[in-house]
Amino acid sequence: MYRALTREIEVTVEPYYLEDQSDPEDGRYVWGYRIVIVNHSDQIVQLQSRHWKITDENGLVDEVRGSGVVGEQPVLGPGDTYEYSSGCPLDTPSGVMVGSYQMQSAVGELFDVEIPAFSLDMPGLARTLN
Repeated sequence: MYRALTREIEVTVEPYYLEDQSDPEDGRYVWGYRIVIVNHSDQIVQLQSRHWKITDENGLVDEVRGSGVVGEQPVLGPGDTYEYSSGCPLDTPSGVMVGSYQMQSAVGELFDVEIPAFSLDMPGLARTLN
């Protein structure tokens, strides 16, 4: 589990490998990830957009920007939680994702909330740290 806290907005991520959607012999590796956003602040906020940087094990970076998440722009009041799941395919058996959400407060202020960096590693993959 990966966690970040920005301006009392907590984001946790739990990635998991999707073996049934992956085909390593064809260079296709797929992960799902579950994200939980909790508003610990005393303000109402709305998620406006997302920005992802997805890096495969070869260092190739793919940036993804878009409105909302999974077709929604959720509003979170104080103490509210929003949860969703999505996925990410890669051409390599490991990678890293990191990003941010742009939020808007009830008074119209826009601010970024960190999505913690998390690793996408095929189960059983031997890793070498340099």
